Amino acid sequence: MQALHFLQALARIARAAPKPAHSARTRQIRHAAYASMAHSSRSSRRTWSRALLHRLRQRQQQRPGRLLTVRRRVRIVTPITSRPEEPARAETLRQLVPGGRGMEYCNLLEETADYVQCLRAQVQLMQTLLDAFSS
Repeated sequence: MQALHFLQALARIARAAPKPAHSARTRQIRHAAYASMAHSSRSSRRTWSRALLHRLRQRQQQRPGRLLTVRRRVRIVTPITSRPEEPARAETLRQLVPGGRGMEYCNLLEETADYVQCLRAQVQLMQTLLDAFSS
């Protein structure tokens, strides 16, 4: 499913009338990859996928005319202030995983595992596309 979303987004970028600068095109491809990864998440209830889609939607509203369209409802979670007995690296995970700042430690570990799994699938997809188009 991730491949389908990503290929459709790449096709929309390629069909765009004015060809953007290299850095803008790179940004569009990166946003398309993030959106396809968030859409293909095993569950739309994953906090990281909702946070990622919310961030992409905010960027799209700041810059009208973008190609990326994302339609999902986002629930914003307030950060938990007291976190007793957590490893010091938990804060680093909260910064790396989208939406991680408002999670309890056990949920953070589950979300991190799912996020890493989706990132791995995204890298494999991009490597397969690169191999297919470069040969």
